[in-house]
Amino acid sequence: MTVQTETTTTTTTETTDIYSAPFIKELIRSIQAQDAYGVYKSWSPELILKPYIVSKQDKRKISTEEEVNPMTIARIKLFYNAIATSIELETNQIMQVVISINHEGFGWALVFCGRLLVVSRTLRDAHRFGFTSLEKLEDEGEKMSQAGIELVKKYKEVCKL
Repeated sequence: MTVQTETTTTTTTETTDIYSAPFIKELIRSIQAQDAYGVYKSWSPELILKPYIVSKQDKRKISTEEEVNPMTIARIKLFYNAIATSIELETNQIMQVVISINHEGFGWALVFCGRLLVVSRTLRDAHRFGFTSLEKLEDEGEKMSQAGIELVKKYKEVCKL
């Protein structure tokens, strides 16, 4: 019993820490900003981020023969908007996000500032967009944000063009 209690406490602490990560906070804020009716205000962070967590088995079940679900496209846009906002907060430069996905689920996600392309991602199988865990979601978002911040700081003059 004691071992299980300690494990549960550690897991709860780690889960709480992931929700206080800067990128996760920004993603939740971006999602809540799109909520015109205030529905998400009463939702827990776990429930808000649940659509971003997709197991490998669930990904296999998603058909790629149909159009990409509009809700999936919205999740992709919000993910990259959160990356752009994280970069903006750190660099004080205005970012723009462009998402282009064709009916087959292929496309681009671009984050740019002035003439500087800060984040460029090729999207494949957009139908199956998601992460296997909350930690992977946070890691991927934070990694792209930090790479973008480094580029903006290195080429600040290009952002002003």
